[in-house]
Amino acid sequence: MFLKGKSALVTGSTSGIGLATARAFAAEGANVTINGFGEAAAIEKERAALESEFGVTARYSPADMTRPDQIAEMVTQHEAAFGTLDILVNNAGIQHVSPIEEFPIDKWDAIIAINLSSAFHTIRAAIPGMKVRTWGRIINTASAHSLAASPFKAAYVAAKHGLAGLTKTAALELATFGVTVNCISPGYVWTPLVEKQIPDTMKARGMTREQVMNDVLLAGQPTKQFVTVDQVAALALFLCKEEAASMTGANLSMDGGWTAA
Repeated sequence: MFLKGKSALVTGSTSGIGLATARAFAAEGANVTINGFGEAAAIEKERAALESEFGVTARYSPADMTRPDQIAEMVTQHEAAFGTLDILVNNAGIQHVSPIEEFPIDKWDAIIAINLSSAFHTIRAAIPGMKVRTWGRIINTASAHSLAASPFKAAYVAAKHGLAGLTKTAALELATFGVTVNCISPGYVWTPLVEKQIPDTMKARGMTREQVMNDVLLAGQPTKQFVTVDQVAALALFLCKEEAASMTGANLSMDGGWTAA
């Protein structure tokens, strides 16, 4: 277990990619803090499962990713509990689908705050400790939309492009401190976030559910297969290995060939 003795904080990890990533780290011996929304009982079930299945300590933080003060406190509490914050995964994200002229301003603000600004706040808080220890791994969950655009997703595309830029800047600043910063850009992964945007896409494009699935979601992925959460988690895990120590500032596509075109 190559992560034994280390700890990881994964935002947006009560389901989907984030939870799969937290489980992958725990399986390799890392203590973890999970974060996100959901029913209290369901979250506690997942937290307890991390401990019982993998023999690690698992914490839950209810920090609101739109609140910089709560984000900073989450990092402080993680460091107090585990002594260090070795691995930071910025995975929190929300989505809204709408034409620009009809895009609700509050939705724009929330998506930018959660999908982009929250990563800035966590990175800002985590950097001092990582510099002192001269070791750290920061992994940002971006998207194929960090490299390409789709209609009706103005805020999401803008946030993911911004996250890719933030990744590069942080990587350059931390390059001599033993801290790597990378982002993973999946194509469509079958998660609650993707499933929830189907009705809005049906409305925006005047399509049936099946048409959205085949002609929108998988249209750009040559494999015609959804990426799995475990595949994304495995790549995040690899980035924590010493073999990946020279990988920093990278935007790693995992999109079934979407951005190869």
